[in-house]
Amino acid sequence: MVSPILSNLVLDRLDQFVEQTLLPAYTRGDRRKTNPPYVALTMAAWKARKTGNCVAARRYNRLAQTLPSRDPQDPDFRRLGYVRYADDWLLGFTGPKTEAEDIKRQLTVFLREELGLELSEEKTLITHARTEVAHFLGYDLHTLHANDKHDQRGQRCINGAIGLRVPPGVIKAKCAKYLRHGKPIHLTQRVNDSAYSIVAQYQAEYVGIVQYYRLAYNLHQLSQLRRTTEISLVKTLAKKYRTTCSEIYRRFGAVEQTPEGTYKVLRVSVERGPDKAPLVAHFGAVPLRWNKWVTIRDTVEPIWGKRSELLERLLAQRCELCGATADIEVHHIRKLADVAQKGRAERPQWAQRMAARRRKTLVVCRNCHQEIQYGRYDGAALANRGHGRAT
Repeated sequence: MVSPILSNLVLDRLDQFVEQTLLPAYTRGDRRKTNPPYVALTMAAWKARKTGNCVAARRYNRLAQTLPSRDPQDPDFRRLGYVRYADDWLLGFTGPKTEAEDIKRQLTVFLREELGLELSEEKTLITHARTEVAHFLGYDLHTLHANDKHDQRGQRCINGAIGLRVPPGVIKAKCAKYLRHGKPIHLTQRVNDSAYSIVAQYQAEYVGIVQYYRLAYNLHQLSQLRRTTEISLVKTLAKKYRTTCSEIYRRFGAVEQTPEGTYKVLRVSVERGPDKAPLVAHFGAVPLRWNKWVTIRDTVEPIWGKRSELLERLLAQRCELCGATADIEVHHIRKLADVAQKGRAERPQWAQRMAARRRKTLVVCRNCHQEIQYGRYDGAALANRGHGRAT
């Protein structure tokens, strides 16, 4: 995609303006001053403890824990941070709202006069991070605050820290793909794929979402998506094999050992002969524990959709029509409508197979490919001629 590249070329001047002009102007002070009411309460608690009045000391300490230890209105302390990804950017400012509005005005003028761009008033918002959330790259960002969260020293440990969380709308939107009338349902377009491809695709879609939100502290809420996806997978396999969901769990249920623990999964294995390890796909075994220091794996797992099947790509040295194993090629069509139109004369076997699987490619041998290309394909006639059929 060229959009991120073009955004970087155009907005590089915005980066320089922010880093060279705004950041120095709105960043000052090493640390906030102490908060006088907080200091007064802690001193009162110390004096009460010195005189043996432990009850009063505990009361003063509890009151102190409701106040910030540093002065939030310190006029000599300001902080401005900036981050940009393609055309999405975010400024984090510690200071009064009037100065935040002044920063926004300067950005509006710079973008209009220097870059010929208009700042979107609907999307460019000034958000109080303590009481509201900001939306950036699919995450909800806000300032954490909990006076009852303490570290091993007994001090409050998360107040003022930036928290990332999965937006509620994301979970609902991702689950909607597998729901009908509010309940998980099978995906008809995947029923004709192999069990290996079905499980692998469900797993790839689920892992992709979990991996993207790995830094969110409410990652555990994706368990709703996991359950919805799993039920849809089981119903899809039950539809494929014309059996019950309980039978699918008995047939494909397994236990997966991971460094994070032991998980119950749905596993499919495909044997590849005595000299090769089997192909194994499983759904599940993805921990939903938050770790803000985790390293995000940005490698893209291939997801083969309804027009191409993963198992065929891994094992495709066999003609899908006659079973031959020599001179394997791939037959392509322009669009599925060419083989899926209703009301036409009976379609040949190869067209029926592509229409049923909703795929624009078909793995065939060279002889079958030539017969298809010249419109002479007749499965029965080729079989009678002993056309390269594997035994």
